Amino acid sequence: MTVELKLLAWTLVLALVQIALTASFRSRETGLPYNAGPRDVPSPAPVGIITGRLIRAQNNLFETLPVFIGAVLIAHLAQVHTAATYWGAMLYFWGRVVYVPLYAFGIPYARTLAWTASLVGIAMLLESVLK
Repeated sequence: MTVELKLLAWTLVLALVQIALTASFRSRETGLPYNAGPRDVPSPAPVGIITGRLIRAQNNLFETLPVFIGAVLIAHLAQVHTAATYWGAMLYFWGRVVYVPLYAFGIPYARTLAWTASLVGIAMLLESVLK
């Protein structure tokens, strides 16, 4: 398996971690009975600051994840494995890993830098397959 595919798999693990982390924080706010129930009525508890940030970080991942998946799969199917695809996948993955705590703790400019690095990673992947 290529490094790019492994990083794609680890990015999917990261997505599951973000889902679990967000659900855990939200369950602390709403209580397990509400969270385990059908949630037919709006939550009685407001979303906390950290939970809100985790939700937004998760949504942000899900906005770029399909593009990353597509770029990695195109590179794999086209058998394009270069330094640019390697570093592009690395930048995306590690940018996304670093993004979560930076967003959760409200660190603005570093968070934007991590987000930008992840997008540069996707651009590197796409540039490699479009040559």
